[in-house]
Amino acid sequence: MKKMYSKADILTMRAAEEARLPGKNRVEEIRSFARVSGIKRIGIANCIGLNKEAVKLKEMLGDEFEVYMADCKIGKVPSAELLKNESRGLSCNPAGQAEFLRENNTGLNISFGLCMGHDIIFNQKSEAPVTTLIVKDREHKHNPFKEFES
Repeated sequence: MKKMYSKADILTMRAAEEARLPGKNRVEEIRSFARVSGIKRIGIANCIGLNKEAVKLKEMLGDEFEVYMADCKIGKVPSAELLKNESRGLSCNPAGQAEFLRENNTGLNISFGLCMGHDIIFNQKSEAPVTTLIVKDREHKHNPFKEFES
């Protein structure tokens, strides 16, 4: 089992254990994890449709950390140009979000309502570790847990 985890992985696991806040919400646990890990800069990669909520998250974390936001339309990339088809409008740009946050030297990034698939690309391209706060679920108002309720 020890070979499955690098030294960095073990440090992350220890920080997560130390940062755990039973009875508290996920935002407070992210704050605690960042504090315990010595992280000073946090990135938020958000869906533009959740911009208002992402700004609120930035404000919530901003009293203790430098927070950088990158909405999904960063770079204003035309969909037809990126996808090589007849798409209209601007494409989401998860690689651009990761690049912006990398350029700002974030130590932890938060995935905040990114589209299915776009979240995968963002996670792959992010240099900093990524935690997910909100997932996109159009039917259940970003709460996929509802699919399992009877």
